[in-house]
Amino acid sequence: MSNTKWYQRSGNQGDVVISTRIRLARNLQRMPFPAAMTVEQKKAVADQLFEVLLEREGESFSHIRMNTLDELQALSLVERHLISPEFARRGEGEALVLSADESVSIMSCEEDHLRIQVMRSGLDLDGAFQEADCWDTYLDNRLHFAFDERLGYLTQCPSNLGTGMRASLMLHLPALQEKGIVQQLSATVSKLGLTIRGLYGEGSGSKGAIYQLSNQVTLGITEAEAIENLKGIAEQIIKEERHHRQELGETLAAQDRIFRSLGILKHARLLSGKEFMSLISQVRMGVSLQLIEGVTLDQLGALLVDAQAATLSLANGDSPDAAKRDALRAELVRECLKGV
Repeated sequence: MSNTKWYQRSGNQGDVVISTRIRLARNLQRMPFPAAMTVEQKKAVADQLFEVLLEREGESFSHIRMNTLDELQALSLVERHLISPEFARRGEGEALVLSADESVSIMSCEEDHLRIQVMRSGLDLDGAFQEADCWDTYLDNRLHFAFDERLGYLTQCPSNLGTGMRASLMLHLPALQEKGIVQQLSATVSKLGLTIRGLYGEGSGSKGAIYQLSNQVTLGITEAEAIENLKGIAEQIIKEERHHRQELGETLAAQDRIFRSLGILKHARLLSGKEFMSLISQVRMGVSLQLIEGVTLDQLGALLVDAQAATLSLANGDSPDAAKRDALRAELVRECLKGV
């Protein structure tokens, strides 16, 4: 596996689709769900997971006991979309398995015994599902997942029964947001078994016009059907976003916002996280419209993660106060944009 992280590359349809995620909820047979487990039982699940992964040749994973992490380390994992915000509470017995390029992560004893997650750059639902399915088969053959012929995979939350799969796309929708179309879009896709959420999933808000589009229905539908449904809706949203971007990009008002945002980012000495996300969204749209040259979507993708509060603090070896962190963020952004 390459050590280049998934978020450091822009993939297929990368101007609109930042990433693809496939997540599978799985539980072991003859074990209580995590909400009813003791710490020792949770540790036993993590031990079994670590053991079977060690048997897999040619793979390199980090094995992380969540209660050994400090708050910054856990929050950085959330910012990199590797764990859920709830898992960042670092309960005893909970664990994480993480590949070198961070494209594969497995949470042990989050809401379910295992949450198998595969991340890909851009739009790659088929590729991400194929990899997730390979890991699912490998782990099922060794750990034996709880499955019912009528209900499918048994999960702690009934909403995950059936396939136990959540397929999601992280979308950059600045034009649709500006046009006020996202709320209408959310109502429309909910009738088709999909949902639109914020940057970090359920309960989170949008930052920098970034949204998650994912399937809601897991029971009575196959994985292939869910993926095809998501793919079809995503293609329509991509088309609409590009259409409205092109319209906006031809107006002086939109061009002014894009280049003002670039100017602030290139010269600011202090940047809050909220201001950064708002400005980088405009610059990202400017790059996709070929109004801005000298920086790539790959670089901006990495910057979106590296400039987040916890990840930025960890990279600088401390936990700075807000003002110092804002100065570090501004310095990081200036360095990224120096060639523009």
